[in-house]
Amino acid sequence: MSIRETLRLRYKRKRLLFRAFRKRHELNCLADRTGAIASSDVLVFTTLRNEKIRLPYFLRYYRELGVRHFLMVDNGSDDGSTEYLLAQPDVSLWRTEASYKSSRYGIDWINWLLRRYGSGHWTLTVDPDEFFVYPFCDTRPIDALTDWLDTYDIRAFPAMMLDMYPKGPIDAVPYRAGDNPFETACWFDGGNYTISKNPEYHNLWIQGGPRARMFFADRPTEAPSLNKVPLVRWQRGFAFISSTHMMLPRGLNAVYDEWGGEKVSGCLLHAKFISPLSEKITEEMERGEHFGGSREYRAYSETLAKEPDLWCKWSEKYINWRQLEILGLMSKGNWA
Repeated sequence: MSIRETLRLRYKRKRLLFRAFRKRHELNCLADRTGAIASSDVLVFTTLRNEKIRLPYFLRYYRELGVRHFLMVDNGSDDGSTEYLLAQPDVSLWRTEASYKSSRYGIDWINWLLRRYGSGHWTLTVDPDEFFVYPFCDTRPIDALTDWLDTYDIRAFPAMMLDMYPKGPIDAVPYRAGDNPFETACWFDGGNYTISKNPEYHNLWIQGGPRARMFFADRPTEAPSLNKVPLVRWQRGFAFISSTHMMLPRGLNAVYDEWGGEKVSGCLLHAKFISPLSEKITEEMERGEHFGGSREYRAYSETLAKEPDLWCKWSEKYINWRQLEILGLMSKGNWA
C-alpha cells in the first residue's frame, strides 16, 4: 500500500472517530452500570428501536453464551423497550431521539461507546435480531473462543449473516416474547451466495440468500451484504465504517484465508423474518431512516404482498453449527 493510500485511510479513520466523538452528545445515559464490568468480560453492543418483543430471548441467548454486560442505545422506542431494559441489572442503557440515518444508521453512536467502554475487551456488536453462532457454541462459552483467539493474536472474528425464515407465510405464526425464534424460522438457504473482495477495504463482500433470491432478484448487486465482523478485540483507534461489514484499520478486515486454508469463522442467525414483520415494515417505511430511503423495506413490502413464503425446495432446516460448517458457511479452522 502506498504512503498516499495509508494517509488517506488514516485520515478517514480519524474523521470517523471525530464524528463519533461529536455524536456522543446525542446520547442520554439512563442507566450506567459499566462500573460492574470486569476486565475479562465479553461485552455486547446494540442499537435498537421498538424491539421489546425480541429482547427477552436476545438477552437470555447471549447470557447463556457467557456475555456479562450489554451496552445498548435505544433510538426513541415507544413500545416499552426502554422500561424493560432499565430493569435489567446487566444492561447499561442510553437513549436518543436523534436521527438514525444521520448517525450513519447508528454506527456513530456505537463507535463512541466502543471507544469509551469497549477498549481492551472482546466486543460483540449485533442487532436484536442477530444471534451469534461459532464453532462449539453448544458446548463452550464465548470466552473459550476469545481466549483461543488471544492465544493466536487474532483480533477480529468474522460471521456470515444467515437469513432464517419459516415455511409458509411469515406472519402466520405469532411470535411471543421469550420464544426461540428459530423454532419457527428454522429454514435457510444452504447455497445461492456470491463472494467478491472489496478492493478498497479488503473485506469480503457476500450477497445472496432469500433476500437476494426474493426481494432483489432483478437487481442482485443491490441485495443486502451478509459479511460482518461482529467480534473484535477492541482498541481505541478502531472504527466501524458501515455497520459491522468493514472497519479500520483495514487489516482487521483480513479475516478469511486467501491461500487455500480455512480461518475460523462463524454465522449470525438473522431472525428478521418472523411475525410481526408486517408492522415493522410499515413503521420503517414511514420513518425513512434506513439506508437508501428504506429501499430494503420497500422491497419487503412489495414482494411479501404478492408471495409471502420465502421457503423453496432448496431450503435447509437448521440443526446446529456443525451443519453450517459442512455446508461451507462457517469453519472451525484449526480450533479443536
